[in-house]
Amino acid sequence: QVQLVESGGGLVLSGDSLRLSCTASGRSVSVSVMGWFRQAPGKERELVAAISWSGVSTNYAGSVRGRFTISRDNAKNTVLLQMNSLKPEDTAVYYCALSTSGTIWSPLSAYDYWGQGTQVTVSS
Repeated sequence: QVQLVESGGGLVLSGDSLRLSCTASGRSVSVSVMGWFRQAPGKERELVAAISWSGVSTNYAGSVRGRFTISRDNAKNTVLLQMNSLKPEDTAVYYCALSTSGTIWSPLSAYDYWGQGTQVTVSS
């Protein structure tokens, strides 16, 4: 049993920043990759960023590269997403996910556990 809990979402203005946090708890697992995904109304869920749990490898969606930064704290079983220069098109429900065997290049199907999601709304 693994639980992922996200926090840090909210309502902000264009150009503002938010930091999302995701902490894993429960039964211990061997973490390969953790990632952030987002889903806007009427759109498919998409990868925002992923980070390997060993080494220092990251993968970002082109739409957020240069604005968002994913980081990890292995000791605390936590992954963070620093979001800067937010735009209205970033509005979505953001989900934290954990893969026990995938890579930073893996699709959604490689992720074994998912958080409940946290709403991020950016107004113009």
